[in-house]
Amino acid sequence: MNLMKPSLALILAACYSSSYAANSLSNAQAVQSQTNSASAASQKAIDKSAVNTLELRGDIERLQEEVKNMKVYRDHLAALVENQQGEADSLAVQIDEIKDTRQGIVPLMYAMLDGLKKVVADDKPIKLAQRQARIEKLDALMTRADVSDAEKYRRILEAYQIEMDYGTKLEAYQGDITIDGQNRQADILHLGRISLIARNFDQSEYWTWNQQAQTWQSVDASMQPQLNKAFSVAMQQAAPSLLTLPVSLAQGEEN
Repeated sequence: MNLMKPSLALILAACYSSSYAANSLSNAQAVQSQTNSASAASQKAIDKSAVNTLELRGDIERLQEEVKNMKVYRDHLAALVENQQGEADSLAVQIDEIKDTRQGIVPLMYAMLDGLKKVVADDKPIKLAQRQARIEKLDALMTRADVSDAEKYRRILEAYQIEMDYGTKLEAYQGDITIDGQNRQADILHLGRISLIARNFDQSEYWTWNQQAQTWQSVDASMQPQLNKAFSVAMQQAAPSLLTLPVSLAQGEEN
Protein backbone atom coordinates (compact mmCIF):
# COMPACT_ATOMS: atom_id res chain seq x y z
CA MET A 1 0.00 0.00 0.00
CA ASN A 2 2.81 2.38 0.81
CA LEU A 3 4.62 1.44 -2.40
CA MET A 4 1.65 2.44 -4.55
CA LYS A 5 1.60 6.04 -3.33
CA PRO A 6 5.08 6.94 -4.62
CA SER A 7 4.33 5.22 -7.87
CA LEU A 8 1.12 7.18 -8.23
CA ALA A 9 2.98 10.34 -7.48
CA LEU A 10 5.58 9.56 -10.11
CA ILE A 11 2.90 8.89 -12.65
CA LEU A 12 1.13 12.13 -11.84
CA ALA A 13 4.41 13.99 -12.04
CA ALA A 14 5.20 12.42 -15.38
CA CYS A 15 1.78 13.30 -16.74
CA TYR A 16 2.17 16.88 -15.55
CA SER A 17 5.59 17.12 -17.12
CA SER A 18 4.30 15.79 -20.40
CA SER A 19 1.37 18.20 -20.35
CA TYR A 20 3.65 21.13 -19.52
CA ALA A 21 6.06 20.17 -22.28
CA ALA A 22 3.19 19.95 -24.75
CA ASN A 23 1.93 23.37 -23.73
CA SER A 24 5.40 24.85 -24.01
CA LEU A 25 5.84 23.43 -27.52
CA SER A 26 2.48 24.74 -28.55
CA ASN A 27 3.33 28.16 -27.19
CA ALA A 28 6.67 28.12 -28.98
CA GLN A 29 5.03 27.18 -32.24
CA ALA A 30 2.49 29.97 -31.78
CA VAL A 31 5.29 32.45 -31.13
CA GLN A 32 7.17 31.18 -34.17
CA SER A 33 4.02 31.51 -36.27
CA GLN A 34 3.46 35.04 -35.00
CA THR A 35 7.09 35.86 -35.67
CA ASN A 36 6.82 34.52 -39.21
CA SER A 37 3.61 36.50 -39.80
CA ALA A 38 5.25 39.63 -38.43
CA SER A 39 8.29 39.04 -40.62
CA ALA A 40 6.09 38.56 -43.69
CA ALA A 41 4.13 41.72 -42.87
CA SER A 42 7.37 43.60 -42.29
CA GLN A 43 8.75 42.35 -45.61
CA LYS A 44 5.56 43.45 -47.40
CA ALA A 45 5.85 46.84 -45.74
CA ILE A 46 9.50 47.03 -46.76
CA ASP A 47 8.66 46.02 -50.33
CA LYS A 48 5.82 48.56 -50.48
CA SER A 49 8.10 51.22 -49.03
CA ALA A 50 10.74 50.41 -51.64
CA VAL A 51 8.17 50.70 -54.44
CA ASN A 52 6.95 54.00 -53.00
CA THR A 53 10.55 55.18 -52.74
CA LEU A 54 11.18 54.34 -56.41
CA GLU A 55 7.96 56.09 -57.43
CA LEU A 56 8.88 59.14 -55.38
CA ARG A 57 12.35 59.16 -56.90
CA GLY A 58 10.80 59.02 -60.37
CA ASP A 59 8.44 61.86 -59.45
CA ILE A 60 11.35 63.90 -58.12
CA GLU A 61 13.35 63.34 -61.29
CA ARG A 62 10.36 64.36 -63.44
CA LEU A 63 9.81 67.45 -61.31
CA GLN A 64 13.49 68.34 -61.54
CA GLU A 65 13.29 68.02 -65.37
CA GLU A 66 10.16 70.17 -65.42
CA VAL A 67 11.87 72.76 -63.23
CA LYS A 68 14.83 72.73 -65.60
CA ASN A 69 12.55 73.19 -68.62
CA MET A 70 10.60 75.91 -66.86
CA LYS A 71 13.87 77.76 -66.14
CA VAL A 72 14.84 77.54 -69.81
CA TYR A 73 11.36 78.78 -70.83
CA ARG A 74 11.51 81.55 -68.22
CA ASP A 75 14.88 82.70 -69.56
CA HIS A 76 13.45 82.58 -73.09
CA LEU A 77 10.45 84.71 -72.09
CA ALA A 78 12.74 87.14 -70.29
CA ALA A 79 14.82 87.52 -73.45
CA LEU A 80 11.66 88.07 -75.51
CA VAL A 81 10.38 90.68 -73.08
CA GLU A 82 13.74 92.45 -73.15
CA ASN A 83 13.78 92.40 -76.95
CA GLN A 84 10.18 93.63 -77.15
CA GLN A 85 10.98 96.41 -74.73
CA GLY A 86 13.88 97.40 -76.95
CA GLU A 87 11.60 97.39 -79.99
CA ALA A 88 9.00 99.41 -78.10
CA ASP A 89 11.63 101.99 -77.18
CA SER A 90 12.83 102.07 -80.79
CA LEU A 91 9.27 102.49 -82.08
CA ALA A 92 8.67 105.31 -79.62
CA VAL A 93 11.75 107.09 -80.93
CA GLN A 94 10.67 106.46 -84.53
CA ILE A 95 7.19 107.81 -83.81
CA ASP A 96 8.70 110.98 -82.41
CA GLU A 97 10.96 111.22 -85.46
CA ILE A 98 8.00 110.66 -87.77
CA LYS A 99 6.16 113.52 -86.11
CA ASP A 100 9.15 115.78 -86.66
CA THR A 101 9.60 114.49 -90.21
CA ARG A 102 5.94 115.01 -91.02
CA GLN A 103 6.09 118.55 -89.76
CA GLY A 104 9.01 119.11 -92.12
CA ILE A 105 7.79 117.11 -95.12
CA VAL A 106 4.48 118.96 -95.56
CA PRO A 107 6.10 122.38 -96.11
CA LEU A 108 8.66 120.68 -98.35
CA MET A 109 5.90 119.21 -100.54
CA TYR A 110 4.26 122.62 -100.95
CA ALA A 111 7.65 124.09 -101.87
CA MET A 112 8.15 121.30 -104.42
CA LEU A 113 4.72 122.04 -105.90
CA ASP A 114 5.60 125.71 -106.23
CA GLY A 115 8.83 124.73 -107.94
CA LEU A 116 6.93 122.44 -110.29
CA LYS A 117 4.53 125.24 -111.22
CA LYS A 118 7.45 127.55 -111.95
CA VAL A 119 9.12 124.94 -114.15
CA VAL A 120 5.96 124.52 -116.24
CA ALA A 121 5.33 128.26 -116.43
CA ASP A 122 8.88 129.04 -117.58
CA ASP A 123 9.28 126.01 -119.83
CA LYS A 124 8.35 125.46 -123.45
CA PRO A 125 4.70 124.50 -123.98
CA ILE A 126 5.41 120.78 -124.31
CA LYS A 127 2.16 118.95 -123.49
CA LEU A 128 1.19 122.07 -121.61
CA ALA A 129 -2.45 121.10 -120.96
CA GLN A 130 -1.45 117.72 -119.48
CA ARG A 131 1.20 119.26 -117.25
CA GLN A 132 -1.16 121.92 -115.95
CA ALA A 133 -3.85 119.31 -115.29
CA ARG A 134 -1.31 117.20 -113.38
CA ILE A 135 -0.42 120.14 -111.15
CA GLU A 136 -4.09 120.88 -110.48
CA LYS A 137 -4.59 117.27 -109.37
CA LEU A 138 -1.59 117.52 -107.06
CA ASP A 139 -2.96 120.72 -105.54
CA ALA A 140 -6.27 118.96 -104.85
CA LEU A 141 -4.46 115.89 -103.51
CA MET A 142 -2.59 117.88 -100.87
CA THR A 143 -5.79 118.74 -98.97
CA ARG A 144 -7.24 115.22 -99.02
CA ALA A 145 -7.28 113.58 -95.58
CA ASP A 146 -7.78 110.07 -96.99
CA VAL A 147 -4.40 110.10 -98.78
CA SER A 148 -1.22 109.57 -96.77
CA ASP A 149 1.65 112.03 -96.83
CA ALA A 150 3.83 109.25 -98.24
CA GLU A 151 1.50 108.85 -101.23
CA LYS A 152 1.34 112.61 -101.78
CA TYR A 153 5.13 112.79 -101.73
CA ARG A 154 5.38 109.86 -104.14
CA ARG A 155 3.01 111.54 -106.60
CA ILE A 156 4.98 114.79 -106.50
CA LEU A 157 8.23 112.92 -107.14
CA GLU A 158 6.50 111.12 -110.01
CA ALA A 159 5.56 114.48 -111.53
CA TYR A 160 9.16 115.65 -111.26
CA GLN A 161 10.31 112.45 -112.99
CA ILE A 162 7.88 113.10 -115.86
CA GLU A 163 9.24 116.64 -116.18
CA MET A 164 12.77 115.25 -116.34
CA ASP A 165 11.74 112.78 -119.06
CA TYR A 166 10.54 115.63 -121.28
CA GLY A 167 14.17 116.77 -121.50
CA THR A 168 15.43 113.46 -122.94
CA LYS A 169 12.73 112.21 -125.30
CA LEU A 170 12.04 112.52 -129.00
CA GLU A 171 8.27 112.47 -128.97
CA ALA A 172 5.37 113.37 -131.25
CA TYR A 173 1.78 113.99 -130.18
CA GLN A 174 -1.30 115.94 -131.20
CA GLY A 175 -2.33 119.11 -129.39
CA ASP A 176 -3.48 122.72 -129.68
CA ILE A 177 -1.22 125.63 -130.57
CA THR A 178 -2.00 129.33 -130.85
CA ILE A 179 -1.15 130.98 -134.18
CA ASP A 180 -1.94 134.67 -134.58
CA GLY A 181 -4.32 134.49 -131.62
CA GLN A 182 -6.22 131.49 -132.96
CA ASN A 183 -6.15 127.95 -131.54
CA ARG A 184 -5.23 125.33 -134.11
CA GLN A 185 -4.83 121.58 -133.85
CA ALA A 186 -1.49 120.26 -135.03
CA ASP A 187 1.07 117.48 -134.85
CA ILE A 188 3.69 118.57 -132.33
CA LEU A 189 7.21 117.19 -131.92
CA HIS A 190 9.84 117.90 -129.31
CA LEU A 191 13.44 116.75 -129.05
CA GLY A 192 14.04 117.07 -125.34
CA ARG A 193 13.79 120.77 -124.60
CA ILE A 194 16.08 121.71 -127.46
CA SER A 195 13.61 121.75 -130.31
CA LEU A 196 9.81 122.16 -130.41
CA ILE A 197 8.10 122.16 -133.79
CA ALA A 198 4.54 121.77 -135.11
CA ARG A 199 2.80 121.13 -138.42
CA ASN A 200 -0.81 121.19 -139.49
CA PHE A 201 -2.54 117.94 -140.32
CA ASP A 202 -2.23 118.30 -144.11
CA GLN A 203 1.52 119.03 -143.72
CA SER A 204 1.27 122.34 -145.56
CA GLU A 205 2.41 124.58 -142.71
CA TYR A 206 5.22 124.23 -140.16
CA TRP A 207 6.14 126.23 -137.10
CA THR A 208 8.89 126.29 -134.49
CA TRP A 209 8.63 127.61 -130.97
CA ASN A 210 10.56 130.78 -130.20
CA GLN A 211 11.28 130.62 -126.48
CA GLN A 212 12.52 134.18 -126.24
CA ALA A 213 9.44 135.64 -127.99
CA GLN A 214 7.12 133.05 -126.40
CA THR A 215 5.40 132.45 -129.75
CA TRP A 216 5.17 130.09 -132.73
CA GLN A 217 7.02 131.17 -135.88
CA SER A 218 6.80 129.82 -139.41
CA VAL A 219 9.59 127.56 -140.63
CA ASP A 220 11.34 127.96 -143.96
CA ALA A 221 9.93 125.58 -146.56
CA SER A 222 13.42 124.18 -147.23
CA MET A 223 13.37 122.48 -143.82
CA GLN A 224 10.10 120.65 -144.37
CA PRO A 225 11.68 117.36 -145.58
CA GLN A 226 13.88 117.22 -142.46
CA LEU A 227 10.92 118.02 -140.24
CA ASN A 228 8.79 115.30 -141.84
CA LYS A 229 11.66 112.88 -141.33
CA ALA A 230 11.82 113.83 -137.66
CA PHE A 231 8.09 113.23 -137.29
CA SER A 232 8.45 109.80 -138.92
CA VAL A 233 11.27 108.83 -136.55
CA ALA A 234 9.31 110.07 -133.50
CA MET A 235 6.24 108.11 -134.62
CA GLN A 236 8.44 105.02 -135.15
CA GLN A 237 7.64 105.05 -138.86
CA ALA A 238 11.31 105.37 -139.80
CA ALA A 239 14.62 104.22 -138.35
CA PRO A 240 16.53 106.66 -136.11
CA SER A 241 18.98 108.80 -138.07
CA LEU A 242 20.75 112.14 -137.98
CA LEU A 243 18.21 114.96 -137.81
CA THR A 244 18.48 118.66 -138.51
CA LEU A 245 15.97 120.64 -136.48
CA PRO A 246 15.53 124.29 -135.54
CA VAL A 247 16.37 124.97 -131.91
CA SER A 248 13.89 126.51 -129.53
CA LEU A 249 16.26 127.98 -126.94
CA ALA A 250 16.31 131.43 -125.49
CA GLN A 251 19.61 133.30 -125.44
CA GLY A 252 20.33 132.36 -121.84
CA GLU A 253 19.67 128.66 -122.53
CA GLU A 254 22.11 128.48 -125.45
CA ASN A 255 25.15 128.89 -123.21
